[in-house]
Amino acid sequence: MWNGLFWTGRILFAAIFIMSGLNHFTQAGAMTQYAESKGLPAPRFMVLFSGAMILAGGLSVLLWQYVVYGAGLLFVFLLVAAFTMHDFWAIEDEQQKQNEMTQFMKNLSLSGAALILYVLAQVPDPNALF
Repeated sequence: MWNGLFWTGRILFAAIFIMSGLNHFTQAGAMTQYAESKGLPAPRFMVLFSGAMILAGGLSVLLWQYVVYGAGLLFVFLLVAAFTMHDFWAIEDEQQKQNEMTQFMKNLSLSGAALILYVLAQVPDPNALF
């Protein structure tokens, strides 16, 4: 039973990163404009680089291969994206501010989940954590 739940959880967690990573390549133009509007240096490179990061991280978690690296990539991406792309504190329009705050909190939450996977992938006996 636990194996099936673990597999299901990995599919659900990895899906957003695999889809988003692919979107970084198929919608690179629009994403580059958004990254540029947020003041990122080398916006096209950053879109493609971050797309590769999250695609690799998502596949790593899904396939449970090189998970320490994959979860680490996701953790770093999510924290950096939260503070650079979803800077709700700098937005005056209330609706846009609320949207960015939601995305910021989503990224923080997912970064916590990536950190948990990073730890679980390294611990021989997960029960030792408790």
